[in-house]
Amino acid sequence: MIKVNNLSKTYNGTTVLKINDLEIPKGESFGLVGNNGAGKTTFFSLLLDLIQPSSGEIINNGVQVNTSEDWKPFTASFIDESFLIGYLTPEEYFYFIGDLRGQNKADIDVLLLKHTEFFNGEILNNKKYLRDLSKGNQKKVGIIATLIGNPQVVILDEPFANLDPTTQFRLKKIIKDLADDPNVTVLVSSHDLQHTVEVSNRIVAMHKGEVVKDIKTSAETLRELEEFFAV
Repeated sequence: MIKVNNLSKTYNGTTVLKINDLEIPKGESFGLVGNNGAGKTTFFSLLLDLIQPSSGEIINNGVQVNTSEDWKPFTASFIDESFLIGYLTPEEYFYFIGDLRGQNKADIDVLLLKHTEFFNGEILNNKKYLRDLSKGNQKKVGIIATLIGNPQVVILDEPFANLDPTTQFRLKKIIKDLADDPNVTVLVSSHDLQHTVEVSNRIVAMHKGEVVKDIKTSAETLRELEEFFAV
């Protein structure tokens, strides 16, 4: 589904990302972990054509992402609150994204009803603009918006940050349900090793812009990662 070939990103002579070869098959639940500056967000930004690679390419379902926009109809993401439109209410934002993805108001209402528990009464029917919501509630809106239109690729950067424990638990269920669909590829980046291991069937660890571990998730994965990052 996603193939990375000789990818690098350099700023002012400093290479912040260098991945020679990486492949993420269709239907995989892929977890990306690493310390600050490891290159996780840079990789996602390249995958979403938010920045240009210094060399190499990323292919998403046969489409080179920095030369064509044909990957956008089947790819959804939430990196941070800059993806939102602050002067809209949550409902207006959901309907706007739905319109972009060919979904009518009834389709969106069904999706929102499904995630009532995740919203916990804090998102809908409150007559608040997105800019006035807390960071955690903005994140809830951004995450659920990625589900609109049944995308084949879902990309979430630090989805567990700023969420309370109950919401984190509910989010893990949402991600696991996505991962159960063999037609959906889920990519999650997080500082939280335990949460990432719980929702991923493969973990890639990055350090200083390079892949340093690539392991299938097992009962030993969390311990292995904790030992690696404790050094």
